[in-house]
Amino acid sequence: MADVTTATVMTINAILPLLRLFQLVSPALPVGAYSYSQGLEWAVEDRLVSDEISARGWIAGNLKHSVIKLDGPVLVRMYEGWQADNLQLVRHWNDIILACRETMELQAQDQHLGMALGKVLEGLEINWLQRWGATESAFVATYSLATVEWNLSMDMMLSGYLWGWLENQVLSAMKLVPLGQMAGQRMLFELATCIPAYIEKICLIQDHEIGGSLPLLAIASSRHETQYSRLFRS
Repeated sequence: MADVTTATVMTINAILPLLRLFQLVSPALPVGAYSYSQGLEWAVEDRLVSDEISARGWIAGNLKHSVIKLDGPVLVRMYEGWQADNLQLVRHWNDIILACRETMELQAQDQHLGMALGKVLEGLEINWLQRWGATESAFVATYSLATVEWNLSMDMMLSGYLWGWLENQVLSAMKLVPLGQMAGQRMLFELATCIPAYIEKICLIQDHEIGGSLPLLAIASSRHETQYSRLFRS
């Protein structure tokens, strides 16, 4: 009986961080991630994205050549920084990732999401403002702190971040192209299969290899800033 009780406690301890991850990446999290398309709206306007195939290609390219090479490895370093209580290290990588955002729109989005998640964490008894202060933060800074505070593993942290990014992009494509519900589910199903391999790759990236530049994404985002008719924020 004692063995069963011990196993039950261990199972509960393993499940709670997973539930915290679900909350952190849920569309119900009040940070406003759903209101940004990251240039996808202009790509649809310019007919670069017009159907399920082209939408999947656009999202897959951004994931592979930008998110995996920049957001992912920066998250790893911030996670380690929070674990070591090394705020200087976290701030260093915060400055790096904000400097790598190639348009005003992308930088403003990152800072807005970071501030919004900081307010959420304050309401969930994580003293974000006391630790960080009044300076601007990228979303990955607040996200990584939450994962450390809630005892998520690094794999769980990266899985949640990549899934949340992917889901937001697919939902944007569904609204903009537009695409049906099944098209969206197919895209999520197919693109998510790459995430385990991407996580392995992220963990092998060295400091000097961090950074991703997608000229077309930068063009799309900058043109979206002045796009006359739009659903998403700039």
